[in-house]
Amino acid sequence: MTALAEGVHAVCEGSTRDLEAVGVSVPATLDRGGKVVTWPGRPGWTGLDLAGSLDLLFPGTPVRYADDGDLAALAEAHAAGVRHLVHLGVGTGIGGGIVLDGRLCPGTGRGSCEAGHIIVDRGGPRCDCGRYGCLQAVASGPATLRRAAALRGGEVPFTELGGALARGRSWAVEAVEESCAALAAAAVSLAELVRPDRITIGGGFAAGLPDFAERVRRHAQRLARPGGPPVEPAAAALGGLSSLQGALLLARGPA
Repeated sequence: MTALAEGVHAVCEGSTRDLEAVGVSVPATLDRGGKVVTWPGRPGWTGLDLAGSLDLLFPGTPVRYADDGDLAALAEAHAAGVRHLVHLGVGTGIGGGIVLDGRLCPGTGRGSCEAGHIIVDRGGPRCDCGRYGCLQAVASGPATLRRAAALRGGEVPFTELGGALARGRSWAVEAVEESCAALAAAAVSLAELVRPDRITIGGGFAAGLPDFAERVRRHAQRLARPGGPPVEPAAAALGGLSSLQGALLLARGPA
C-alpha cells in the first residue's frame, strides 16, 4: 500500500484533487465492505480494509474496484464489440470473467466470477483454495511448470518451456496440452450456461507460449456436441493490459 501511494502521488504530482474517478483491478477476494477475505498467493493481505485504504488515498474521489479477471472480461468484450463474453486468464492462477449484456456477471458488490475454481478433475491436484481438481490447480502457470518438470525429470523455467514447446519436445507438449484440455473443458461448460458471443484466453502465461489459445480451441472442438453452443476460444486482444483497461472502463461507470 505504501508503494501504491508513492506511485499515485508521483503520477498525480502530489495531489489527487483533479481526479474524476478511479478504477482498481484487484486479484484478492473482497467482502461487500471492501475487506480482503482471502488471497492465497498473498496471505498477509487477509483482513486488509482495502476500500478504506483507497478512500484515504483518494479523498473525495469515487473509487470503484472489481476482480481482475472480471475486469479483463469487461475490457475484452469492449475491444471485441460484443455484449456476451467469457474470459479465462492464465497466469500465476486462473482468473476469469463473464460479461452478459455488456455488464459483469455476477456484478460488482456480488462477488467475482471465480472460473479458476471450477472443478475439472475430481481426482486432481490440491488447489491453493484447499479443494482438489480446480481448473487453477491443473492449468495455471505454476501447475503447468510442475507437470513439465515431472515429465522431464528436472526443473523447467518458463522461458525454457516456450522454446521446448515450439520445438515439439514431448514433455513440453504433454504438459501444456493437459492445461489446454482443462481450459477447454471449463470454456465449454461455461458456454453451455451463458452462450457467449466470444471466449477469450489471456494472461501472461498463455501469451508467452506458442499457439496456446489455438491449442485450447482444438480441445474445445473435440468437446462440441450436436445442437450445443459454438465454442471457439481465441487469444485475448489486449494481452496483459486487459485488467487495467477494464479498470478504466469501470471508473467511467458501473459495470
